[in-house]
Amino acid sequence: MTTPSPSASPPTPATASPPVVNPVIAGREVASRDRTELTAVDGSPLASVGLAPRLLAQAALNRIRAAADTAPPSPELFAAAGELFATAELDGESPAEYRRRVALATGTPGPAITRAIDTIRGSLGMVERLTRAELPEPVVRPGYRTHWVPRGAVLAAVVPNNHPEPNVSWVRALAMGARVLVRPGSRDPFTPRRLTAALLTAGLDPQTLAFLPGGHEVGEHLLEQADLGLVYGGPAAAARFATRNDVLVRGPGRSKVLVPAGAELDHGLLADLVEWIADDGGVRCNNISLVLTSGEAAPLAEALAERLAALAVLPVLDERAALPAVGAADAKALADYLTEVITAHGARDHSTHRYGGSPLAEAGDGSTVLRPLVLSVDGPAAAPAGTELGFPFVVVAPWRAVDGVRPLRESLVVSLQGEHAALAEAVLREPSVRKVVTGRAKPWAGPPETPHDGSLAQFLLEPKGLLAAVAPAADPDTAEVTQ
Repeated sequence: MTTPSPSASPPTPATASPPVVNPVIAGREVASRDRTELTAVDGSPLASVGLAPRLLAQAALNRIRAAADTAPPSPELFAAAGELFATAELDGESPAEYRRRVALATGTPGPAITRAIDTIRGSLGMVERLTRAELPEPVVRPGYRTHWVPRGAVLAAVVPNNHPEPNVSWVRALAMGARVLVRPGSRDPFTPRRLTAALLTAGLDPQTLAFLPGGHEVGEHLLEQADLGLVYGGPAAAARFATRNDVLVRGPGRSKVLVPAGAELDHGLLADLVEWIADDGGVRCNNISLVLTSGEAAPLAEALAERLAALAVLPVLDERAALPAVGAADAKALADYLTEVITAHGARDHSTHRYGGSPLAEAGDGSTVLRPLVLSVDGPAAAPAGTELGFPFVVVAPWRAVDGVRPLRESLVVSLQGEHAALAEAVLREPSVRKVVTGRAKPWAGPPETPHDGSLAQFLLEPKGLLAAVAPAADPDTAEVTQ
C-alpha cells in the first residue's frame, strides 16, 4: 500500500476554521482554556492548540503511573497503527491534510513530509525487529533466560519540530512496555497527535499514553517527574541533561564529511555532497553541516555554493520544493543572526552574492524560503565551524593529518571519503561520534538495524535473569538447570 498523494484529498478551504488540537489523556480529548494560535509560514491561521498546564500534566502523569501493569502491545498493533497513520482518516484528518499542515507549520518541504510518512509506517511495522537488533544475543542455556524489562514505568518524551521521524522513538518505547507522556514541539503538534490517534484506533491501551502540548515548563516538569526522559533539543538542552543517566538526549547532529584534496574537481562527489547537505531541505540532524578537506577550502566552497544555488525557490507545498521556509518574524531574526555569524568571525561567504545579497527569498505565498549558505574558514576550530542550522547551511574548512580525529568529534555522523576511509576505526573509537560512513553512501543510509544514535532499547530496558529450580545431582558442578 502506498501513501496517498496530496491530491487524494482537497485542501482545507482558506475560509474554514482552523482545526482544534487538544491534549489527549487516557484516550480522551481534554479541552483546555489555555490556548495558542499556530500560524503557518505563509501567515495564515493553521490551528488552535490547547495547552496542558502543569497541573493537568501532573494529573496525566499520576493517572498513567497508577494504571495496572500490562504486557507490551503486540508488534501487529504497531504495524496496524503505521498503516492507519499513513493511509487513514483520523479524527477527521486525511493523510493529505496532515501533510499540508505539517509542511505549513514547520516549513519543511512537502515532499520531505511525504517521505517521512512512508518511513514512519515502515518503522512501526518492524518495532520488534528494531528492538532485537539493539540488544545482545541471548545466552542459550537450559533453564536460564535473560529478560529485558523496563528501567522505569513512565517515560516523558519531548519531541522536536524539524522532522516527523523522531516521533518513532516514543512509539518504540510503548512497544518495549513503557507508558509514555509526549510533549510535542510547538510547531508540530500534528505528528504526535496523529500517531496517538492511530495507536488508539489500532487498540493501544489508552492508559499507557498521554499527548500533552505545552510550553517548556511543562516539558521540564514531566522530565523531572517521570522515571525516564527522552529529549530532542539544541545545544542548551544537550548541555543541561548531559549528566543525567535517566534522560536520553538527542541533540544537534553536527554531521561532518572529510574529503580528499581536489574534491572540487570530482563532479560525482560534488553531486553527492550537495545531496548530503540539502536533502529534505537540510533540516535533519544527519545532513552535513561541516565539510573538511585535505585540500584548499575556498575552491571547494565555491563549487558547492554554485551547485546549491541552483535549488529553486518554491512554496513548501509545491511538489518540486526542496528548501525549507519560515514566517516573516523568524525570517527577520534569522537574517540578523546570519549577518552576525558571517561578520563577527571573519568567515568567507560564498553564497549570498549569488542571490542578490541575502539567502532569504520571498516564495510568493507570504513565506520566506531559506536558500543554501556556504561559508569557508581558515581552520576546523574557527567559528562558525560546528554551527548547525535548519536549512542547507555548511561550513568548509581545511583539515591536515596532524589534526587527526579531533575536528571530527561531536558528530552524529562522520563520512570519510577517498583515502580518509582509513580513519574509520579511529573515528569509531571516538566516544562523541555516533556513526561512521565510508565511501559514497548517504550519511543516513544503512539497514534499519544500524544504530542511528546509540541504542534506545538499552536506555529504556535493563537485563534481569530468570533461573529455574536446579534438579538434584551427584556432582553439583555438572548439574544442569532444568525448566
